[in-house]
Order: sequence, then C-alpha cells, then structure tokens
Amino acid sequence: MYKNIIVGIDLGHGEASKELISRAGALVDEGGTIRLIHVLEDVPTYIAAELPRDLNDRRQAEARVELGLFTKETPGNCVSEVRTGAPASQILQAAEDHGADLIMIASHRPGLSDYFIGSTAARVVRHAQCSVLITR
Repeated sequence: MYKNIIVGIDLGHGEASKELISRAGALVDEGGTIRLIHVLEDVPTYIAAELPRDLNDRRQAEARVELGLFTKETPGNCVSEVRTGAPASQILQAAEDHGADLIMIASHRPGLSDYFIGSTAARVVRHAQCSVLITR
C-alpha cells in the first residue's frame, strides 16, 4: 500500500509504539521503508545552563539505542532517526525530507490543555502533505 512510512515514536510509551510499528509493517509495500522518528525536545537555555554539558549527547545516544531495539524487531527495511526540536515540525520535516506517503503517529486522549495548545498529532494532521494515520 505505502512505499515510505514515517512512524513517530514516543519512547516513553513502549507498548503503543510496538503496536504502531506492527501496523506499519502490515501497511508497507514489499521493498518499502519504515522510518522510525523520535524527537528530543530542546532543553530551554535557562535550564541547560544548570545541566551537564554532555546531556544532549547522552540523550541522543540513549534514544538511538532504544530505537535500534525497535528497528531490529521490525521485519523488512526499517531505519531509525533521532531529531531535535518541536516534535510535530520535525515529524513533518522528516516526511518531506524522505518523500513519505504516510505518517503514522499515536495519540493520547485529549485533555483540556490540548484544546488550547493542540497536541502533536493534531499539528501533524493539520499540516501534513501526505496521508496521516492516528492510533489510540
């Protein structure tokens, strides 16, 4: 069905991520690519000044290891990528960079704050140039 699928992964929700990856495996064409994207949000500078200098490097390394475990469990052509920034914009940028024809992302049940500021999934749906599949 799809040649190039971007899967937004939140490493804090392992079971939801595994289910999302499983669904991506069912939707990808033979020879297609599943690209797992995890986005590390920037640490504000006023907080970063008090943290160890190598914190970002350690966060990136830990995320790569965790994503690597998901990649090994996924059949077919699966690659992973760690980005830094705002999750919605980085997922959308990854989709554009890699010519994705589907973005998959998990969503939580919306709370009151989501109605005022919007969730990552809502932002991705609003601005994506390809199909988006949201799971709960």
